[in-house]
Amino acid sequence: MSLLDRLSGLFKGRDEFDLTSGDIAGPLFYLSLPIIVTNLLQTAYNLIDTFWLGQYNTEALAAISFAFPMVFLLISVGMGLSVAGSVLVAQYTGADEESKAEYAASQTVAVSLLGAMLLGLVGYGFVNELLGLLGASDDVLRLATDYMQVISLGLPFMFGFFVFIALMRGYGDTITPMLVMFGSVLLNVILDPFLIFGWGPFPRLGIEGAAIATVFSRSLALLVGLAIMFQGSRGVRIRLGQMRPDLSFTKELVSIGFPASIEGMGRALSINLLLVIVGLFPTYVVAAYGIGTRVFSVIFLPAIAVARGVETMTGQNVGADKPDRAEAAANFAARTMFVILGMLGVVAWFAAEPITAAFTDDQRVIEVGVTFLRYVAPSFGFIGVMRAYNGSFRGTGKTLTAAAIVLVTYALIRLPTAYGLSQAIDYRGIWIAFAISNVIGAALTYGWYRRGTWRNVDVTESPAGPTLGDEIETGAELETSTDD
Repeated sequence: MSLLDRLSGLFKGRDEFDLTSGDIAGPLFYLSLPIIVTNLLQTAYNLIDTFWLGQYNTEALAAISFAFPMVFLLISVGMGLSVAGSVLVAQYTGADEESKAEYAASQTVAVSLLGAMLLGLVGYGFVNELLGLLGASDDVLRLATDYMQVISLGLPFMFGFFVFIALMRGYGDTITPMLVMFGSVLLNVILDPFLIFGWGPFPRLGIEGAAIATVFSRSLALLVGLAIMFQGSRGVRIRLGQMRPDLSFTKELVSIGFPASIEGMGRALSINLLLVIVGLFPTYVVAAYGIGTRVFSVIFLPAIAVARGVETMTGQNVGADKPDRAEAAANFAARTMFVILGMLGVVAWFAAEPITAAFTDDQRVIEVGVTFLRYVAPSFGFIGVMRAYNGSFRGTGKTLTAAAIVLVTYALIRLPTAYGLSQAIDYRGIWIAFAISNVIGAALTYGWYRRGTWRNVDVTESPAGPTLGDEIETGAELETSTDD
């Protein structure tokens, strides 16, 4: 057996496993593994920018520390729609309602792109003021604004690709998005140094060049993703005739997606508001904070991927009227992620210095970055527990519950603790707040999940469902006959 055959054997398509019957560990593994790779590649965008801009100068590195949370915030505002689309596609797929799954996917793409266009224009106009509220110095603010204005204009392309990933995941296909993401990241890796440093015929654009490389790469990825979904040979299919925004269905998307947006915004605002606290300290502390959060984004990839896998498994099993299997998947994922992230925490604690030094040669940044990693590393396992159960909440459509847990953990626990301890001690108080909130958040999520209030929720049983279903099937028949 060749090496290629061995590698391809690690990934299995949806036709090779059933999410609603049989073993739990196997399907969850094969569903989550490509998500881990996809998220790793997605994080590579940020890491590549961080690496090259760290070589450019410390001010650019500090600017990207302010810009990345703002990117996350803008995307999180609209990300709820992709979560809603994924949940609906998963539940309709589990209920064997393919035509309704296609309609949900088509509507999600149309509404999401329109929303992202509006959000991008708003972001472009107000990004300077928003970044200024975070306390960036004048030089850092100027650089961060240059980066964010490019990202804001490219938001529909970036967000559109996330929608493609979410809809394919809801159907159970996580391999196709992984392959598209790989090509996009490869292009970004090539473009970054040319546009940042002005290699060859390219102009020296600095931090703005990193933003252009990211937007261009994501634009091509979105075009490929749309082509795949229109063709319909892999994953869920979208149809142009079903993409005219439907007000009643849009309301359903928003009712599910808005709390999911609040959850994402809660995470993003936490990082942004923490920057206000971090910004009270010297620039090298801000740079270290940026490196630390980028490292966390890599370490937490398994938990995020498994949470998305649990979301899909829960959605399909709830759609198939199998809540016990959904709960078993969530419990298995929480236990597994606690162990895996706990082990990664041990690695991060011992390797904190070489990890931080890989991004910068500024000794002050390295020293602060090491303390950040070592203070937070012992709490990594609890992040896995929180992510797994929140994924199951989202899969049932209980996005408001997941959002409430995130807001309590970050807004009521992490932020006040970070500010109080940073004033009482120094910047290390912020690191301690991370660890405390991770533990409390896991306990809160587990306790809430055990209440079982999620078990009999099925978002596909909303009043709009049957009426829309009739329209969907009729429209699908007409389009199919036209295609033939």
